[in-house]
Amino acid sequence: MQKVIVICGPTASGKTALSIELAKRINGEIVSADSMQIYEEMSIGTAKPDEEEMQGIKHYLVGNVPPTKRYSVSDYKNDAMEALQQIIQNKKMPIVVGGTGLYVNSLIYGIDYPEIETDLEYRQELEKIANEKGLAFLYEMAQKIDKDAMKNISTNDKKRIIRVLEIYKETGKTKTQLEIESRQNGIPYDYRTFAINMPREILYDRINKRVDIMIEKGLIEEVDRLYKKYGEKLSTSVQGIGYKEVIDYFNGKYTKEEMIEKIKMETRRYAKRQLTWFKKIPNIIWLNGLDDVQNNINIILEGIE
Repeated sequence: MQKVIVICGPTASGKTALSIELAKRINGEIVSADSMQIYEEMSIGTAKPDEEEMQGIKHYLVGNVPPTKRYSVSDYKNDAMEALQQIIQNKKMPIVVGGTGLYVNSLIYGIDYPEIETDLEYRQELEKIANEKGLAFLYEMAQKIDKDAMKNISTNDKKRIIRVLEIYKETGKTKTQLEIESRQNGIPYDYRTFAINMPREILYDRINKRVDIMIEKGLIEEVDRLYKKYGEKLSTSVQGIGYKEVIDYFNGKYTKEEMIEKIKMETRRYAKRQLTWFKKIPNIIWLNGLDDVQNNINIILEGIE
């Protein structure tokens, strides 16, 4: 069975640098598993690798979706499977790289998320409940329906809480049920999964520095340009960390300093959630992000033998 390397880990842990060096060494091509880097015109806030950083390595699913499109996990799974087939046809080694747990899971467990038409009236009803009774109330509603799914969903993740409720209303089945059913279709590749970790305080320091660099590179100007061009059509893409805080700053909710601190705090929280998520993957091989890149490449090569 064709092997596929998966490199995951929290934001700012060094996935990009490691995967590019690995691809150069083993004649590989990279499929992104990042729910923000898929968008066009959103480069600074997503830490998208530029041409220079890519060093001639072909990347798939980076900047391929308009920022106005609502892009689902189901869309990602379909696009990623096409990309993997293409890489194999090119006689290259496929390397999946990213920190979005749902994207990684859709591949390694063979989960097909159903394409569900959005019932706007029901969504507005849920939004109203969240505004009037609080997100905790909505979380409780979802927990009563699908306790297992809610174990992996943060109490502040409104988008994913609502999704659990929508899936149940539209299909009559829980998200967990649908995932179990879809896994029975089989997995076409032999996924070998690796994750990068490092001491928490070093990771958080790297995150803080990365946010400062994003601001210096022009994150505020990037969000301003997007908003002037697309306005409210950006609903999904600008929910990403870094984008929503800048919009709140534009709306007078934060000072510039408060906005920068908020981005740092939310990114650190996100990194913590990512680590919790990846720790649940069985047979995952952990890499030390502070170790030499070549050493980590050797560990990966041993792990795919």
